[in-house]
Amino acid sequence: MPRTVEDTAAHISRQFSHELEKVRTHMLRMGGQVEKQLGDALRSVAEHDSQLAQQVIDDDVLIDRLEREIDIECSLIIARRQPTAGDLRLVLAIIKAVRDLERIGDEAARIARSALALAEEGEDPVDLGEFHRMGERVLAMVKQVLDAFARMDTDAATAIADEDAEVDNDYHGAIRSMVTHMTRNPESVSVVLIVLWAFRSLERIGDHTNNISEHVSYMVIGVNLGMGRPLPKK
Repeated sequence: MPRTVEDTAAHISRQFSHELEKVRTHMLRMGGQVEKQLGDALRSVAEHDSQLAQQVIDDDVLIDRLEREIDIECSLIIARRQPTAGDLRLVLAIIKAVRDLERIGDEAARIARSALALAEEGEDPVDLGEFHRMGERVLAMVKQVLDAFARMDTDAATAIADEDAEVDNDYHGAIRSMVTHMTRNPESVSVVLIVLWAFRSLERIGDHTNNISEHVSYMVIGVNLGMGRPLPKK
């Protein structure tokens, strides 16, 4: 029996939904890989693990490849399906989110490079307690924003902004501590600079995580909260 117009439309709609869910799942898998990369990078610093640090650096190409693949998938969906309204916002949010995820992967690789440099110094030449605490906060933010994206949870997403503000405060406090240490221990200048670059990467990861939280809000309610616009009344 030949298909009716209604049958064809329903088939196309199911195919479209499948494509959207596939690319969304692909993006979340990329997010999981990025979260693992960051966790491994932080562990490589804490444990002076050069082998793990090198693995994080080597695996950064995987993150880059995933970004390209997802970007192509989204471009094909736009070209073939010409999505509108919520579907279009979903695709655009994914395109933007994977770019931020790729940059988080880059920063994780930079932290791993810092771990390699610090491992050559042997025992921690400076107190890294602040770094580890800030790293735990940032890693939790990445997990939280990925969960928010998966659940389309705008409340969880908007809470990321407060966490990012705390990360910024941690970063500025760390700079002060490192400068004080450097002033009192001039021989530690080169090592302190390595640690400061690692702190800088954590601060940038916080920024990119906050960007993703804004993409979640845009995807769900069509408002970019990063532009300072209030949530619409329910």
